[in-house]
Amino acid sequence: MDGDVPNIKKWNSLFPVYKNSKKMIAEGRRINASKACENPTCAEIGDCYSHLKIPFAIEIDKAYPRDFMQRGRVRVSLKREYGILYNSAISSSKE
Repeated sequence: MDGDVPNIKKWNSLFPVYKNSKKMIAEGRRINASKACENPTCAEIGDCYSHLKIPFAIEIDKAYPRDFMQRGRVRVSLKREYGILYNSAISSSKE
């Protein structure tokens, strides 16, 4: 990032409901329930991305459109500006 502020508006958005095993696909879950965890938070998702050394930003003031009571969103940049992956083991947001 070379000291400048990254443009996080172009990063992938990730709401905790996408990875919540207690939600159904119709309620917003986007991955298989066996790979999902129970009621994740933005901070827990951020810890996972920091462990994988992938840049992320937590936006606490954002809400999931279908369930506006659940606050928080994580922005993730999986690729560098030239399309090179930060972590070659993670190639998509579903992984």
